[in-house]
Amino acid sequence: MKECTVLEKKTIYDLDSTGIWGEAVRQKKPIIVNNFEAGHPLKRGYPEGHVILKRFLTVPVISNNVIVAVVGVANKESDYSPADVMQLTLFMDSVWKIIERKRMEEDHLKIEKQLLYTQKLESLGVLAGGIAHDFNNILQAIISHADLALMKISPESPAANSLRKIEQAASRAANLSKQMLAYSGKGKFVVECADLNRVLEEMLPMLEVSISNKIALRLNLTRPLPSIEADITQMHQVVMHLIINASEAIGDDGGVITVTTSAVHCDKDCLNSIAPSDRLPEGTYVVLEVVDTGCGMDHDITEKIFDPFFTTKFTGRGLGLAAVHGIIRGHKGAINVYSEPGKGSTFKIILPASESQETILPVHAREAEVHGCGTVLLVDDEEDVRNVGREMLEALGFETVTAIDGFDALETLKRNQSIKIVILDLTMPRMDGEQTFNELRKSNPDMKVIMSSGYNEHEVTQKFIGKSLAGFIQKPYRISVLREILTSIRS
Repeated sequence: MKECTVLEKKTIYDLDSTGIWGEAVRQKKPIIVNNFEAGHPLKRGYPEGHVILKRFLTVPVISNNVIVAVVGVANKESDYSPADVMQLTLFMDSVWKIIERKRMEEDHLKIEKQLLYTQKLESLGVLAGGIAHDFNNILQAIISHADLALMKISPESPAANSLRKIEQAASRAANLSKQMLAYSGKGKFVVECADLNRVLEEMLPMLEVSISNKIALRLNLTRPLPSIEADITQMHQVVMHLIINASEAIGDDGGVITVTTSAVHCDKDCLNSIAPSDRLPEGTYVVLEVVDTGCGMDHDITEKIFDPFFTTKFTGRGLGLAAVHGIIRGHKGAINVYSEPGKGSTFKIILPASESQETILPVHAREAEVHGCGTVLLVDDEEDVRNVGREMLEALGFETVTAIDGFDALETLKRNQSIKIVILDLTMPRMDGEQTFNELRKSNPDMKVIMSSGYNEHEVTQKFIGKSLAGFIQKPYRISVLREILTSIRS
């Protein structure tokens, strides 16, 4: 090989254009040429700079009746014989067994790594979701008490401004909680059949003012584009995070951010290249790519880019891309990043195309005043939530009784026949909201039940499809939201 002076050494060949050494593949058997200088109908010569061949032996390596490799040797001092064929075949069979074993070991390690990554995501998702749920119960008490206090004092009171600031701070905390729910993959709220192109075009003015005026933002939209079933608000969050990240990667020197949409039919190989650990089904996917000309990232950073609280910025950041990853997983899609230092980054998202082209719009309650009439049963294992909930319901004019869990709720309903509405917490010890709802339906199928949870509407209501759930209210909620949901089920 040291004597070879061919400038462009090929590694891939078209079988039809090969000469005599290609016969090992075409005939699926060894080929011996002991006088390479002699004429031969199958010879096609070799390129300039190639080692001069005198004798030549080529053997196909066959595994499970498939040719997996071809080995060639040349210029033995004596003629090649069947014994040489046997020795070379046995040697290459041993080599191929080593190759197969190494490939199996690599595949095993790859699958093990994917499994560990999936388990890590699931564990962190459960942790984030659990923290967000408990966090929302605490925020429920803060927001509701501030809401009630504002109702009871004069708008001119010196305390009013402080109460509003408490509400604002609690609202920011609630948004952080929603990001944690998004990371856990439980952040899908209101699903619509949406056109991603239109979402991007509507966002364009907002995106342009969010980045440096030295950066050009370009949309490269494929039309027509299949619809997706998505929460528009969360798609806004995904796009905004990716654009701002791209802008920060480019910095003050200026550059280009290109946003591209397309549609592609993904088979298993395509899906494995984008999201090997997500096990997505084959089918048509809508693709969103955000490409920047920024500083890029090395392999160590791209491996951690979607981990919660990992950041290359300053302390306290890092939930943004983790939330984006959770939102995309919650939409049954996948996201990947391709980047090299100094060569920018490409974030590629795939989302399943919708089978329906109809737009599913959220049902909004009519904004009407509730004049409380009747008795409401509030069921929650958190004492603060029960107490503040009672105050809000009484402020709306309802008589209110409370229960600490499902067992207590069912006993209370037996004793109090005047109860017309139940506000039922989903997550409780002993008997949870779903079990309580099912038992309640057996004894009183006409009872109007509103499910309440720190988790979001989509995650919760999936459990109650076809079971006549009257409504859902997500913690932490304000008295105005409680008024709206009560109006909607009484109208």
